[in-house]
Amino acid sequence: MKDFDKQRHFLMDVFKSPAYIPMKKKDLEILLDVEKDKRAEFAEVLQDLVDDGQVEITKRGKYQIPENRPKFIKTKDHRSKKGTKAETAAKKQSLNQVAKRANRPSDDNIEPDIIGRFISHKDGFGFIEVEGQEEDYFVGRDNTGFAMQDDIVAAVLTFGAPGKRQEARVIRIITHGFSDVVGTYEDSGTFGFVVADSQKMLRDIFIPSGKSMGAVSGHKVVCHIDDYGDDDHKPEGHITEILGHKNDPGVDILSIVKAFGITTEFPDKVIKQASTVAKPVSEADMAGRNDIRDLCVVTIDGEDTKDIDDGVSLVMDGDNYVLGVHIADVTNYVQESSALDVEALKRGTSVYLADRVIPMLPHTLSNGMCSLNEGEDRLALSCIMTFDKKGNLVDHEICESVIHSNHRMTYTSIYAIMTGDAQEREKYADVAEMIDKMYELSKILRAKRKKRGSIDFDFPETHILIDENGKVVGLAPYERNDAHKLIEDFMLAANETVAEHFNLMESPFVYRVHGAPDPEKMQTLGKFLGACGYSLKGNKDSIHPKEIQKMLDSLKGHEDEAVITKMTLRCMQQAKYDTECKGHFGLAAQYYCHFTSPIRRYPDLQIHRIIKDHLRGRMNERKLSHYESILPQVALETSKLERRAEDCEREVDKLKMVQYMKEFIGQEFEGSISSITGWGMYVELENTVEGLVHVSTLYDDHYEFIEENLTLVGERTGRTFKLGQPVTVVLDSVDEQARTIDFVLTEFQRF
Repeated sequence: MKDFDKQRHFLMDVFKSPAYIPMKKKDLEILLDVEKDKRAEFAEVLQDLVDDGQVEITKRGKYQIPENRPKFIKTKDHRSKKGTKAETAAKKQSLNQVAKRANRPSDDNIEPDIIGRFISHKDGFGFIEVEGQEEDYFVGRDNTGFAMQDDIVAAVLTFGAPGKRQEARVIRIITHGFSDVVGTYEDSGTFGFVVADSQKMLRDIFIPSGKSMGAVSGHKVVCHIDDYGDDDHKPEGHITEILGHKNDPGVDILSIVKAFGITTEFPDKVIKQASTVAKPVSEADMAGRNDIRDLCVVTIDGEDTKDIDDGVSLVMDGDNYVLGVHIADVTNYVQESSALDVEALKRGTSVYLADRVIPMLPHTLSNGMCSLNEGEDRLALSCIMTFDKKGNLVDHEICESVIHSNHRMTYTSIYAIMTGDAQEREKYADVAEMIDKMYELSKILRAKRKKRGSIDFDFPETHILIDENGKVVGLAPYERNDAHKLIEDFMLAANETVAEHFNLMESPFVYRVHGAPDPEKMQTLGKFLGACGYSLKGNKDSIHPKEIQKMLDSLKGHEDEAVITKMTLRCMQQAKYDTECKGHFGLAAQYYCHFTSPIRRYPDLQIHRIIKDHLRGRMNERKLSHYESILPQVALETSKLERRAEDCEREVDKLKMVQYMKEFIGQEFEGSISSITGWGMYVELENTVEGLVHVSTLYDDHYEFIEENLTLVGERTGRTFKLGQPVTVVLDSVDEQARTIDFVLTEFQRF
């Protein structure tokens, strides 16, 4: 009994510590080094404290002191990842420290050493990113000053061991990075709380009486923060929007969309303007354009695509291929500075999610008058290119046109024609020969692009199948065949041709640029390849894409191909928009832009305006000055909005994969190690789902992370886990809130 009571007192000291963050039982076991044969007794002590009412278990299965009053800082429940031995020791040390913040002199008059953007971590600590500095600053959990993600903060430097990251302490928050939070409302009678979805928001938000908009427990809401709180008070706010109950179909995805600040509805003024301008093509609209409605044009898209912004044509001129890429002339309907234009720039891009598309333009335009629908006359910008039989561009014309789509075709149909399907060739007899010639040209252009060094990262993508209730019913790989590649080849050719044309004219323009890989990352990749018996030739500080392409080609069919390809992709910079033509490393292209998708990408729409001003002779000094003044901001903003859309799409996919996998907890899967870190290894299943095998679940040894060759090696046994290694795992748990999946190796499964 004495030991039992001692454990009770010890655990209460832990729970009452200001440094304690609510944890699940297994995380407490790791933190407190509870031996395996003592875990049943440890569970009894925990349950005894719960039965006495001294400790409560949150809805997420975490232990904490009961919280009865809104006034008292309590860190929001969040997923607590088990860390390395060093991290565990650091946590133990922090639990034994007394908070010193109350005894500090006022920070208001202290001169800061640095000012930067705060990046929060779900475990309470953070980093300060200072513009122009490569290395950021570590901020301990007790030194954040309650700064939150993206806050601009002033900080003083504390210490930094030689060779270690410099540390800092936040002394004041200059501006907050966000004012709206998406989360779940919890009603407490006379007041309420919002538990934020984001792992970056570590405190619940107090909602006073009368400021809940009538929300009830379980509602997903958008909350505006009125007061960010301090040492003694929680943040306080009011509800601005109720998205629906957390269990309603589609609300989970809508919550993610709102958390990213993505607008789903169009303002009435924009809807009205779209309806006004979406008129059928008239004779006046066609005046001054090339009327090429007699040219056989087909569109090639997925079965479900509704916003069709590109069509293609091909005729032979002797041995030369005359390829036409015809793009919807969206600028005819979206005038600069109109309500439609302002809204399109605000969105930047369409967002493609598992269960919906959030378009850049209203459906009246995106699926209607701007879509190159079969059998309809449409206004277009055409890039007509003449290639010789070696794929050299020998002539080109960029013009305003009127086209008529003969067929709305799918990748499935095109691929069937390309591979000799008699039924499909008969169905499309009027265009089958043209498709054959397109296939010829596609292969020529692709081979030419490959010869110059273009890199093709061909990863399998996953199609998430969702029913009408928002439930994931399956995961299916997207098939990328030669029909997809054909359209890709033609769009790339048009984008390069347009970019080169206007660069040589020295016109203001928006280019798509992709910089060379980071030399340090390439050095790391080179070392890893060497350890695996492969090599990457060339100067790692200024490598040519052709060397990377050769290395990847040499791996074709090898068991390490997928892993090394992924590692190589991680070395690449992110492509972005720029007013300077800096080239595209991945495509090994000197000139590149986005010209082919003005319905769903604002940069394409913007350069269409520039093209038309040149074609119509309107590019005078005033116009040149105008574009030179606005384009840098357009490039910057649309690059940010593109990343926002990609992040949102990624988070939705992660959520849906977690929801799908929770039906299979306890089941066994075959997979391969896709990534290795100090805290464990990530395993990817055949269905592309990825989850973590935490190092703490490898009970047979203590495993060290060897960064040089990205392996986990047992200290005693020498057992090694490496990238690409096949493993058998059991699905241990999923966390919808954190959107994470945990596996254990089958041999270490706990029964």
